[in-house]
Amino acid sequence: MTRRILCISLSEIERDARVLRQIGLLAEFGEVTTVGFGGRPAGATHHIQVPSGLKTLPQTPLGVLKLALRLHRSAECSSPASAWVLREGIGQIVGPWDLVVANEARALDLADRLAGGAPIWADLHEWAPGERTQIASWRILVAPFMAYLCGRYLPGVAMSTTVSRGIIELYEHHYGVRPLFMPNAGAYREITPGPSSSEAVRCVHSGAAQHGRALDTLIRVFLGLPDRFSLDLYLVPGGDGGAHLRELQALAAGCARIRFNDPVSAHELPAVLSQYDLGVHWIPSDINVNNRFALPNKFFDYVQARIGIAIGPSEEMARELREYGLGVVARSFEEPDLAASLLPIDAAQLNEFKDHAGVAARELNFEAQAGPVRSALRELLGT
Repeated sequence: MTRRILCISLSEIERDARVLRQIGLLAEFGEVTTVGFGGRPAGATHHIQVPSGLKTLPQTPLGVLKLALRLHRSAECSSPASAWVLREGIGQIVGPWDLVVANEARALDLADRLAGGAPIWADLHEWAPGERTQIASWRILVAPFMAYLCGRYLPGVAMSTTVSRGIIELYEHHYGVRPLFMPNAGAYREITPGPSSSEAVRCVHSGAAQHGRALDTLIRVFLGLPDRFSLDLYLVPGGDGGAHLRELQALAAGCARIRFNDPVSAHELPAVLSQYDLGVHWIPSDINVNNRFALPNKFFDYVQARIGIAIGPSEEMARELREYGLGVVARSFEEPDLAASLLPIDAAQLNEFKDHAGVAARELNFEAQAGPVRSALRELLGT
């Protein structure tokens, strides 16, 4: 009998690397129906396309009032996106289901509403109550709602996963559930990087041009580094219409050693990154809890590209980097310390980092890391 799986992700799934990997895993067990923005993602048999532009939180006048008054039970499923699914999309969502997947805490209420008693897998991409607590409106209105959803639904889910060991400990401490470790590692790639030179250290950063990621700090540091250091950026515009990307381009204007390139797909990225020597990611850990415990896609992309990695003292990334000998960790996120972490680097070190990345790539990839989750799904679905 074919098992029927409903996967909810209120994101543009075709561009969401984590959810795409998740769908590929789910497709091993049955027929997958997805709910989210954009077209039908690879691996899904059926797809309910949520209209673009609908908010995924209760960002209506009534919804905001409910959040302000802590009427959290009443605010459930009241985001424009969830309300559309229940009003318009539900005719296409024909159960019964053998499993329902909720991507992120904001989808837990909708998943519960649609599950019809089916077991729920909560993939908690981050620490939900602390997602954007550096923003006052989020901290005051949304964080308590995320905490409510976690407290109400997580004790009853059949399984849960999250991205780093520090975040696992938070969920266990606050909600009594211990998610499985499912990091943002991509597929294993067979890549052979070229040799490095001390005279030209080719650095790279890929990701989104969003405030809070210290990309202005990254550029200022490279503006002050010796000429042997160059920086290529592959940035996707953030949700501000590209305003921050233009600010960054203006900051780097006139420096030929800093280049802005068109973004490339997640599939193409490791091969493109392999042209460089060092992937740089200096995201301040004091902005919010998720930054402190960050273990992002790009860390694993740099590993699969077989290049070295330069980071600040981010707990989770530093643990993995030191275990495998993948690169350098700055003493702090202050610009002088960030620059000082790069200045001594020479060709011998870079080539050593690349060699170590080749070893780490066989362990830090999705197939190697997804074993416990695959076993849990097999037990849950009775296969």
